[in-house]
Amino acid sequence: MTFNDNARLDTSKVSKRGRNTAIAGGGGAVVVVGLFILSQLLGVDLTGLVGGGGVGGGSSSQVALDCETGADANERTDCLVVGASNSLDDYWAEASPAVLGAAYRSPADVNLFSQGISTGCGQASSATGPFYCPADEQIYVDPSFFEQLRTQFGASGGSLAQMYVIAHEWGHHIQKVTGVFDRTDRGGSGPASDSVRTELQADCYAGAWAKFASTTEDASGQALLKPFTDEQIADALNAASVIGDDRIQEQSSGQVDPDTWTHGSSASRQKWFTAGLDGGPQACDTFAVSASEL
Repeated sequence: MTFNDNARLDTSKVSKRGRNTAIAGGGGAVVVVGLFILSQLLGVDLTGLVGGGGVGGGSSSQVALDCETGADANERTDCLVVGASNSLDDYWAEASPAVLGAAYRSPADVNLFSQGISTGCGQASSATGPFYCPADEQIYVDPSFFEQLRTQFGASGGSLAQMYVIAHEWGHHIQKVTGVFDRTDRGGSGPASDSVRTELQADCYAGAWAKFASTTEDASGQALLKPFTDEQIADALNAASVIGDDRIQEQSSGQVDPDTWTHGSSASRQKWFTAGLDGGPQACDTFAVSASEL
């Protein structure tokens, strides 16, 4: 049990889209910031292939989420995403101005989708993995990724491992709020590139949220989450490890090429999640350290 059963959930910032919602994307380059699985598997950046002309002419249909309490979040993945989003929003509303010195604004939406979806960054499919689109300030997640994380990548699973994924993408929104996206070159690759530093900082922000998650509250002041156990923290660290660039490359091809890294090694991803968990968001300046310290 992770969520307090009686905590009330606010579904206003999470949308669920029906199946077969792929629609023609607008022109222009696609910028997706998150776990672009296919790029990591092949060791090349394929983000430019996601947008363009689109893959169909269907329309998006929003499905109402019937998530009301923490008990629902303990039972269902879509409600877990709602609960995690409530907690992240509550935490960063306080931490962003107080610690990072940036006025906070919530992501415009958290979208749960299946198969494909049109975004402010272009067309995306389930193969994209969870991602944040800075153009529309929305987070996109196909919930089937959580099962893929366990079956394909060998993650141990668990509720915090799943919430780590949401918290990482929320971390990218914080980078949008604080101006990191405007100051960095995210088009490069390599173990000390801005791309990797951006991803590791999002991992650190995820750890910072986990440090204080049990202090977040619903609208009535009820704690949303119980304190995470050592086992749950280990699950989150395991999830960070299995999606490290080196781990994925070795699993897919048997070879590791650091020059193509865009997200960071398994060890680095665990290191920076732990840095946030231990030190809070003020410990997350991945751009101020040397390559050897990443």
